[in-house]
Amino acid sequence: MEAWHSPGTSGNMAVFKAIAETEKLHMAEPLVGFADRLRTLRKQKNLSQTQLGQQAGLHYTNIGRFERGLARPNGDSLKRLADALNVTGDYLLGGAEDDAAKAKFSDRELLKQFQEVERLPDADKHVVKTLLDAFLTKKQLQTLLR
Repeated sequence: MEAWHSPGTSGNMAVFKAIAETEKLHMAEPLVGFADRLRTLRKQKNLSQTQLGQQAGLHYTNIGRFERGLARPNGDSLKRLADALNVTGDYLLGGAEDDAAKAKFSDRELLKQFQEVERLPDADKHVVKTLLDAFLTKKQLQTLLR
């Protein structure tokens, strides 16, 4: 394969520029999805960029840059945004096909148990779901009778 050479640049520099442009294109795609999810979640919670920034401990200008796809949050900022919006960082970055991926468990032991149940055969999963449903129905009835 022959490298493209632009006039006035060395071959290595031209290859570097081409790689850099390609990387920008690949990096831009996830930013757009992230930006859209961030904006949508903020609006669903009826928050201004300033209010979200305050809740996340970030400046509102950063929120605007993230929503326009001009910047990508670092790990700490991503966690702050996810916590403020009550979603996971994974959801903000990659999205999800359904609402199950948005769930955020504060009870890590419960999350681990649900992950273990998920690995069970379908018949066993059905038993667990039936037990949970019966328990939750009983609790709802008790609440109504009070």
